[in-house]
Amino acid sequence: MGERIGVFGGTFDPPHVGHLVVAVNARHALHLDRVLLVVAHDPWQKSQTRALSSAEDRYAMVQAAVAGVDGLEASRIELDRGGVSYTADTLAALRDEDSSRALFLIVGSDAASGLPTWERGDEVLKLATVVVVNRPGAEEGKPPKGWSWEGLVTPRLEVSSTDLRARFADGRPLDYLLTTAVIECIRARGLYRSAADD
Repeated sequence: MGERIGVFGGTFDPPHVGHLVVAVNARHALHLDRVLLVVAHDPWQKSQTRALSSAEDRYAMVQAAVAGVDGLEASRIELDRGGVSYTADTLAALRDEDSSRALFLIVGSDAASGLPTWERGDEVLKLATVVVVNRPGAEEGKPPKGWSWEGLVTPRLEVSSTDLRARFADGRPLDYLLTTAVIECIRARGLYRSAADD
């Protein structure tokens, strides 16, 4: 039997404790060998709506977030490929590296409802088991017609990357929302500063 790999993609701008809680719980519940936090190079659903930190900055923050966490890894597979980031391409590349792998695509319940609109969504369904993260007490989403997935319940943490960027810009506390290593990485790279800081 091949390696069991979780694929948890995102913008990670910045990666916060909510992301880490999902990743470690998915690894435990699904008996995964590794969970790859895949940094989107050009996330087509977000890059049209707001300015993003550079892909390299976001990758550095994910590296900082997972350093020393057993079984979690920062992945730059989409950065190295370049261009717009499509999940189907990423899953195909991971399968091509080792066809014996079992891939588990980890998505939030909000993203899951839009799966049929994803680029080459039918390929995603063939390449990986879709794992939908639900919050305790929340009504489980129903898979779109023709789609199947596994549910995963994780602790509810209301952490927003949008709020974290604003907090960093105006100096509000970030303790326990971001790891110390991520906060240090943000400061070292001069990210999320307010216009007044320029």
